[in-house]
Amino acid sequence: MRIVDHLSEGQLEKLNYSKKKEPEQKKKVHHEHVDWEEIMGVNRDTYRRKGGAIRSR
Repeated sequence: MRIVDHLSEGQLEKLNYSKKKEPEQKKKVHHEHVDWEEIMGVNRDTYRRKGGAIRSR
């Protein structure tokens, strides 16, 4: 049993406790756009060694 069940109505009023809980408001869903290709480096320049020099492909 909970302590609230043992308290009188006067004590509950002093504590501002109500047995009826108000329905919780729905939280707004925040969708964040993540560009995974950019994070993984798909669109980056590639460089190779060709004859000792580093050149872009």
